[in-house]
Amino acid sequence: MSDYILRATAANLMIRAFAIKSTEMVEYARQRHNTSPVATAALGRLLSAGAMMGVMMKGEKDVLTIMMKGDGPIEGITVTADSHGNVKGYPGNPNVIIPCNYAGKLDVGAAIGYGEMTVIKDLGMKEPYVSQLPLGTSEVAEDLTYYFAKSEQTPSSVALGVLMNPDNTVAQAGGFIIQVMPGIADEIIDSLEKKISAITSVTGMMEKGMGPEEILQEVLGEFDLQIIDTVPTQFYCDCSKSKVSRALIAMGKHELQSIIDDGEEIEVKCHFCNEAYTYSVKEVEFLLQTARIKSAAKKVNIIGDGAEAIQELLGGDAGQQTEE
Repeated sequence: MSDYILRATAANLMIRAFAIKSTEMVEYARQRHNTSPVATAALGRLLSAGAMMGVMMKGEKDVLTIMMKGDGPIEGITVTADSHGNVKGYPGNPNVIIPCNYAGKLDVGAAIGYGEMTVIKDLGMKEPYVSQLPLGTSEVAEDLTYYFAKSEQTPSSVALGVLMNPDNTVAQAGGFIIQVMPGIADEIIDSLEKKISAITSVTGMMEKGMGPEEILQEVLGEFDLQIIDTVPTQFYCDCSKSKVSRALIAMGKHELQSIIDDGEEIEVKCHFCNEAYTYSVKEVEFLLQTARIKSAAKKVNIIGDGAEAIQELLGGDAGQQTEE
């Protein structure tokens, strides 16, 4: 099976759990961004966590964004996920090369550095839910464990891993999030802590052939584990030339005219998937014309068919005219 997320419960609903196999997703991200091994590990961990946290949301259009901004050479990581298992993300600097840590492992903490983590949940309310916390180890899993405890008041254990092949492709990627509910018995917590502390590496378990089912069984089997459902997950970016066109229009008439005056085509890349969109001078001229119409529409009270016509132009035709 391709990448997927398991949702499960245990201990008579006193424990809820999520586990992910994300090898293909992280390898795809590595290829799209041409990341170094440590950048792949950092981005892969946050993609895996973001995908699991995304499916925790209930709304069809709910969106989650996680940003880790530190003073390390990776210059931050941003990941966005929805409630359907789709996730995308990018590192600020994909080409980071730094020494391994004292244990001989990729030093994700040093790559990210000290800084702040921001979690934004757009749940369709008037304002999104925003939480900002200082980074601790910057190893991703520990910081998200702290986030759940501090911001969501939900004691959790987060484990994430990315294992690289000698040729720097992704061998294994995955993880789990286990959370305990209010009222859970102390003896269950003690036993659960012993189980989790005995796990040295999620990717090590995956290398032995264990999938999300077996990993959760290893941790929660004695607590009457119940698998609720399986959610396919993937790296998915919904960028398009139409959306990029609207972003260029938003830059304003002065910037567009400057591009036209240069007399050369431009290339615009999506941060999330690194897809490149090329615009000829003629296409930029059309965008400038659209920007002028938009500016004029703001200055007059347009009603009836005129308003609908301009809305149609700004909402669809402007992007479609520039499609390749």
